[in-house]
Formats: sequence, C-alpha cells, structure tokens
Amino acid sequence: MFEGKNVKLGIAPIGWTNDDMPELGGEVTFEQCISEMALAGFTGSEVGNKYPRNTEVLKKALSLRGLEIASAWFSAFLTSRPLEENVEAFKEHRDFLHEMGAKVIVVSEQGNSIQGKMEIPLFEKKPVFTEEEWRLLVDGLHVLGELASEKGMKIVYHHHMGTGVQTTAEIDRLMEETDPEKVSLLYDTGHLVFSGEDHLHVLNKHMGRIHHVHLKDVRMEVAHKVREESMSFLQAVKSGVFTTPGDGCIDFKPVFEALDAAGYEGWFVVEAEQDPAIANPLEYAFKARQYIREISGL
Repeated sequence: MFEGKNVKLGIAPIGWTNDDMPELGGEVTFEQCISEMALAGFTGSEVGNKYPRNTEVLKKALSLRGLEIASAWFSAFLTSRPLEENVEAFKEHRDFLHEMGAKVIVVSEQGNSIQGKMEIPLFEKKPVFTEEEWRLLVDGLHVLGELASEKGMKIVYHHHMGTGVQTTAEIDRLMEETDPEKVSLLYDTGHLVFSGEDHLHVLNKHMGRIHHVHLKDVRMEVAHKVREESMSFLQAVKSGVFTTPGDGCIDFKPVFEALDAAGYEGWFVVEAEQDPAIANPLEYAFKARQYIREISGL
C-alpha cells in the first residue's frame, strides 16, 4: 500500500506526557520522548507541552533523531471569544509550525468544550452549538483557513469528544457549510469509534477533505463503562479508553485500504493518550509500529 505516495508515519507525544493532565508523564523529559519515538521507528511527531518553542533548538533536537514536526494542536475559541483574539494566537501558532516545516495546522473548537473538565459527564453534558455558534465557527474557520493559506498551509479540523463537533451529523454539517479550499478535515479513528460513530462511513463520505490522520484505537469495554458510569473525558483517558493501533477493537486494515485507494498523501500520526505508568510508551510505540507495518506495509 501507498507505493509511490508521499506518506509519512509519526507518533504524538501524548502517550509519554499528557497536555491536559500534566501529572500523567510529568517525569518524562522531552528528550526521552523524542528519543523513544525514533527508537520505535517513527519519523515524525506532533508538538507537546514540553517541546521547546525556539525553532532552532527544536530543529536540532529532532534532526539528531531523524524526526520532523507533522503539526500541532490549536485551541480555537471562535464561538466564545472575539475573532481578533483567535487570529492573533493563530498567527503565532501558524508561523511556528511553518518555520518547523509543517504543512497542516490542527484546529479544534474549544468553545463550551468539556474535554478538559474532570467531573463533567462526557455523554450527558456534551455541548451542542446554537445556530449563532455554528455561524461564528464556520466564519471563523474560513478566516483561519485564509491565514494558513498565506503560508501555503491548510487547517485540518479535529472532531473531538466533548466538543460541539463530535458526531457524524456534526462533522457532516461542518463539511457542508465550510469552503473545501479553506477548511480540511482531520480524521481520527479513536474519537469516532468512542463516540459511537461508523468511522468507515465518515472516512468514505469525506475522503476528499481529509488531509491529516490520527491513528487511535479504543478499548471498547472501557468505552462502555464510560457511558454506564457517566464518566468524564479525562476520567475515560485515565481509565485507558484509548490505546495504540492493534491493541484495541478497531481493524485498521480497511482504513488504510480506503485511504490508499483514494490516493491519500500526508501524515499518519499514532496517537493514544494513556497513563505512561500503566502503558509504557516505548512498548506501545513498538507495538503500534509493528502492527502498522504488518497491515499496511508502511
């Protein structure tokens, strides 16, 4: 698969050190994180909270290990804060990623988000955007998309648990109301399956808009427990709802086959936020790398 295509395989630092819960992997250094990524056979990374923001320092550390930056998360607050605040923060983020050689910028709307709230039930309290919030989101994303294009970059929208764009219907609406030239989609297997969506349906329906992929697996027994016990997103993560590809319930072969047939080019990023004290990050990185090689040839 993917022969002759510009496809790269990276891994996110969130399995080593968690941005939302700094106590998870608090002792893990930036150097340990990127060294183990390279040791496991990956060639790229997204940006975590321990990564230096000095681009020369970061470039040197990564180049020593044969790594590149694929992208980095941007928290947008288009539905809850003035557009000007979002624009200024986005420009700084865009310029940093452009200097690092990234081609896409991960954007997720955090207005009303409960993903970082430890005690708020994930499914019962999921935010739902009003018509006005949808308008602010769509218009704001168009502005961010234009800003990204100034540097030859794209924004890829990250549908995410605990936010206003989580379900298939919400993803469909976002794609219908946004300009394909300005807004692309990040496809995340784990968030779709955890939400109860048909991840292959979403993949095939929006294939033409997908320009970044997160490979995340789900422990379905934990996902059921989250619903039954009204757990929050952070409680779900601490309980191990996510894992790396090949260790959960998702069969990734059809995912790779569909993307290959569609001519996908860009990054695949393994991502699974887990407690590193329970799920050793290096061990799980090796497991994921071997599984992906076996089923896709990458």
